[in-house]
Amino acid sequence: MALTRRQREIYDFIRDYVTSRGYSPSLEEIGAHFGLSSVATVHKHVQHLVEKGWLRKAWNRSRSVEPVESDPPGYVTLPLLGLVAAGAPIEAIEVEERVAVPGEMVRRRQESFALRVRGDSMIEEHICDGDTIVVESRSEARNGETVVALIRGSEATLKKFYRRGAKVVLEPANQALRPIEVSAREVQIRGVVRGLLRSY
Repeated sequence: MALTRRQREIYDFIRDYVTSRGYSPSLEEIGAHFGLSSVATVHKHVQHLVEKGWLRKAWNRSRSVEPVESDPPGYVTLPLLGLVAAGAPIEAIEVEERVAVPGEMVRRRQESFALRVRGDSMIEEHICDGDTIVVESRSEARNGETVVALIRGSEATLKKFYRRGAKVVLEPANQALRPIEVSAREVQIRGVVRGLLRSY
């Protein structure tokens, strides 16, 4: 399950603290590190990390949380590389965070990554604004596959892929929008969509 930026920062702090000292920081120490005066706020962040499977409570220690070193049960942790447009292409953004996704969505872990979707061009494929997609890194795609493509080297978009001779058609799954048709030389396939995560 995805972490917020603050949850990721707190998880990294706890992991590094445990690695260097051999025990967990107190809630007060976590709060002091991040300038959070409310212990209740820190406790809420820590509880969410436990619920999401990133931390576990150690029953036999007074400082009771420790990082889960492996992936949460049934999940694979992938890099979350930023945003992809399901609409007009946007500039590619790669700012790595990490997200846990169900293991059955990942065939090749080292060649997989996740992206957040912005826009509504794929809503007829049930891919909505704010969703997270799981992508298998590939430079080739078959007709009809949903791909993450770079247009002219910098504009990232999420569309259905169709090769038509020397042209590539990147087709939205939204009848209100028009396909993007460009020379095959101007399109670089970054990956094919393998799964979808949604938060309510």
